[in-house]
Amino acid sequence: MPDSASLPAVSPLALRPATEADAELIAAIHSASWQATYRGLLPDTFLDGEVVHERASYWRARMSAPGAERRSVLIAERAGEAIGFMCVELQPDSPWGVLLDNLHALPAHQGIGAGKLLMRAAQDWAREHGEAQLYLYVLDGNAPAIAFYERQGWTFSGAEPDHMGGIDITALRYVYRLDRASTLY
Repeated sequence: MPDSASLPAVSPLALRPATEADAELIAAIHSASWQATYRGLLPDTFLDGEVVHERASYWRARMSAPGAERRSVLIAERAGEAIGFMCVELQPDSPWGVLLDNLHALPAHQGIGAGKLLMRAAQDWAREHGEAQLYLYVLDGNAPAIAFYERQGWTFSGAEPDHMGGIDITALRYVYRLDRASTLY
């Protein structure tokens, strides 16, 4: 077994709040994540074409929209490189709690803990706002994401029709009760 001095150093993960200036960066991560994850679930023409422009437009508008106090957008970094992000938002009229609207890690950086770290930050943010539950939507057929959420203690609570990439899809709703044990590690 090699001694610890000969093992490569692993850069720790860090989170930082996103700003309006990060809209393009977030859109690039979001697009890359969709292109890798939604292949076979959404049309290739959408994933290979308009998704980049659509996500850029979406994030420019979202990051400059009023109501920033109702949401948190964090970027995960490793060695100064942005590798993922999450967006969590209060939904005052929702019976499901706080919406974990986005949780994405670049494909090359999945499995190193960024998703867990971002999810923990979303849970902490919801607790700080006095909420008892979070919810999210995942595309039906996105087996790796569904397995990840279920390993973290999220439970299926329903399905809803949606429209994405020019097609009708089914979005599965998962919920997470914050009064549960919250250890993700």
